[in-house]
Amino acid sequence: MEASKSRIVVKVGTSTLTHEGGKLNFRSFDSLARVLSDIHNLGNEVILVSSGAIAVGACKLLMSERPRELSLKQAAAAVGQCELMHLYDKFFGEYGKTVAQILLTGDDVDSPEIKQSLINTFNSLLSLGIVPVVNENDSVSSAEIERHSGEHKVFGDNDTLSAVVAVLTKADKLILLSDIDGLYDANPIDDPNARIIREVRVIDDELRALAGGAGSSRGTGGMITKLQAAELATANGIDMIIADGSKPELLYDIVEGKPVGTLFAKRRCGND
Repeated sequence: MEASKSRIVVKVGTSTLTHEGGKLNFRSFDSLARVLSDIHNLGNEVILVSSGAIAVGACKLLMSERPRELSLKQAAAAVGQCELMHLYDKFFGEYGKTVAQILLTGDDVDSPEIKQSLINTFNSLLSLGIVPVVNENDSVSSAEIERHSGEHKVFGDNDTLSAVVAVLTKADKLILLSDIDGLYDANPIDDPNARIIREVRVIDDELRALAGGAGSSRGTGGMITKLQAAELATANGIDMIIADGSKPELLYDIVEGKPVGTLFAKRRCGND
């Protein structure tokens, strides 16, 4: 009997796509494209939510560091989106896959008409065997770039965006590929005895206290944003997994239901 098809949203962070110095990590691009293409060949539908536009654009523009001024960040993002899609088109194309770009802003999911149009677009692309590549439209939206402005934003980082996409598309799994391999009971950088938490069924204040702090210097998300994504995903009946982005082959185990990283188990009541 043919295995049932799963719809999988995979989010990859800037720190996975770039080296410590900010240059592009071509090995990561290639490994990610190869594994996702193979998982697609197994009969699964795959959506990739990709960070990295500002970092990639800054590298392309030969900037010595991530720009600080909003307009320069948006300019870098505009250049970086072109470069990102060029790379994804190249690497996925090597494995026989076609990619499509979808750029979102908060207004898109606030509007019922645009939201339904997005759902229809995702469904059409997936039915055609295409891998959608999603990012927030940083060149026109400051939601992710200026996360700490105090204004209400729908997104704010690509962890949240990936959860929104997973809910929009009624995904079966949301997988966050990160520079840390899961949620720990203490900071593993400071505490050599820190242990990974393999499964989370309830996100409470005690768990949130474990997740304080921002992400790496090359990305915007920290563990707290991953918990926020988990709350949204699990409340809508979607399992979420945090796994090591440097080892994309772990996606095979996740698809097969094997324990990897930290699983945030979906709630099993109420939501369609």
